[in-house]
Amino acid sequence: MPDLGSRVEGALDLADMLRAGRLPENTNAIVLPVGLAGRAADAASGLYRQAFTETVGVLLLARVHDRTGRRALGRIRPLIMEVVEAIAGWTPGDQLGVFQLKGGRIVSMTGGTLIYQVEFTIDDQLRIAT
Repeated sequence: MPDLGSRVEGALDLADMLRAGRLPENTNAIVLPVGLAGRAADAASGLYRQAFTETVGVLLLARVHDRTGRRALGRIRPLIMEVVEAIAGWTPGDQLGVFQLKGGRIVSMTGGTLIYQVEFTIDDQLRIAT
């Protein structure tokens, strides 16, 4: 993703940064796990199987320099599409499914920063020998 380059961070310290009213200086995106949803389990002799869906969020950050955030929205739209095109249809390797776009929304516009979250889901399966 050329526009994002190396400006993608993990989310380990995100909550602390938001509470302190600061964000990483040179970061345009933060990737975070959003949730897991299990489906019905299938137990067979010696094997436990369960399909599940994992949801991953990509927070896109844009600095806001006007009261309405209109300019930030204009800058973030190309980033949204860049992330969607890079992730939708991709599989990280050992998982069964491919990432699918779930949706996106503005989650915050405070402290001079607009935060837009794009969510993706991917189906996978647990296989545990019993």
